[in-house]
Amino acid sequence: MKMLKITTIVIYVLLTTTCFSQNPLNFGSDILTADPSAHVWKDGKMYIYASHDEPCQEDFWMKDWHVFSSSDLINWTDHGACLSVDDLSWADNFAWAPDAAYKNEKYYFCFPVGTGFKDRKNPKNSTKWMGLGIAVSDSPTGPFKDAIGKPLWTEPYANDPCLFIDDDDKGYIYFNGGGDYLVAEMADDLLSVKGDLYKMDMGGYKPKREGPWVFKRNGIYYYTMPEDNRVLTYYTSKSPKGPWKYQGEIMNEENASNNHHSIVEYNGQWILFYHRWVDTDFDCNKKQRKICAEYLYFNEDGTIKKVERTEAGLSKKL
Repeated sequence: MKMLKITTIVIYVLLTTTCFSQNPLNFGSDILTADPSAHVWKDGKMYIYASHDEPCQEDFWMKDWHVFSSSDLINWTDHGACLSVDDLSWADNFAWAPDAAYKNEKYYFCFPVGTGFKDRKNPKNSTKWMGLGIAVSDSPTGPFKDAIGKPLWTEPYANDPCLFIDDDDKGYIYFNGGGDYLVAEMADDLLSVKGDLYKMDMGGYKPKREGPWVFKRNGIYYYTMPEDNRVLTYYTSKSPKGPWKYQGEIMNEENASNNHHSIVEYNGQWILFYHRWVDTDFDCNKKQRKICAEYLYFNEDGTIKKVERTEAGLSKKL
């Protein structure tokens, strides 16, 4: 009888543990995902807009984006591809890190795409170009339709956008590329840039980085990024255009691999979404990217406490 009780307890623990969200997030299939853009919309659900890696791809030749949603951060629904490069007339590859916003009772999907070829061995032979587009839908899960039929601009080269809507309803776009830390104010309809690109004051520290993620908490603006494409770090400011003060590390690098992230509040708790390079069952001898998540906490002065990667992820008890 005692052995039966122990066995029952073990089974119960296993079942209750596996039902919670763990890292990587369980999207219900072997889909490879990266570059999570997480948002909570008016229905209260968590949505993740993600780039979609093709298994064992040679060099980030990516063709579409997926949307996932959850009401509890445990059970996720894959709503399929919300937009594909096949839907575009001006680009055919590099469906990289997207972002999304809600305004004017519509959902906006900001996406980077490109053309050409990047020659990593002989960069002078590269023809690759990337720009940013805007697609619109009446639904948070799409399908999204290319709203302007062209990039927001053609120079400078741009990818990894962050589309931030401030409390006053003004929209701003931050992006990777162009050789500097740039931002632009968006037009009221979010379909064009209002004025020139603005070079931000980063306090004298401007390392190489991947896509930024900007959010606001208690009157403080946070500019977060994968510094050197790997270590998540951040700045703070009292304005969406800076000047910015460098604050240091949020999450360290792992296995010299790139990272990409978003930070969002859900039911009073802040969460960091990011991707990791993990072993998979695909027939190639290299790790693949999948989205993970951790709880994120702040100090009393508004600075961010360092986040450690865990296998438990959001299954940890608060």
